[in-house]
Amino acid sequence: MNKKQIVDEVTKYLEPILAEFNYELVDVEFVKEGPTFYLRIYIDKEGGITIEDCKVTSRAIEPVLDEKDIIEPAYMLEVSSPGLDRVIKKDKDFERFNGEVVDVKLYTPINKQKTLQGELISKTDELLTICDEEGETIEIPMKNVVVVRLAILF
Repeated sequence: MNKKQIVDEVTKYLEPILAEFNYELVDVEFVKEGPTFYLRIYIDKEGGITIEDCKVTSRAIEPVLDEKDIIEPAYMLEVSSPGLDRVIKKDKDFERFNGEVVDVKLYTPINKQKTLQGELISKTDELLTICDEEGETIEIPMKNVVVVRLAILF
């Protein structure tokens, strides 16, 4: 199985388990860093995730992952919150964080910048629209977007 297939399979098994705890599955990553593979599960809930929530989730999903045995190489399981600068990937997340300030990393520069910051206005399959701090609307082709994250403002 390739990485995408592993993520899809793990997601399929996790969603019903997490629903029992009223947790939202934010993201699943299967990555290799150095010689080690990591399966990273990012969860959230109303009011935020605690370390105890991560422990409960890990204990609940480990037996299922062991039973299904879909990941061939040995791996480390990590369960955590998406963090303050969470990645926004899903359409429902773009709707949820509409009006929030986001950082957008680009493949190719716009106005000589590869990172833009602005208020999230809208997202379609083709276009991401933000409003920068000067009030200018910027339309970014989705094919030029590397990642969108919630901005951490001080």
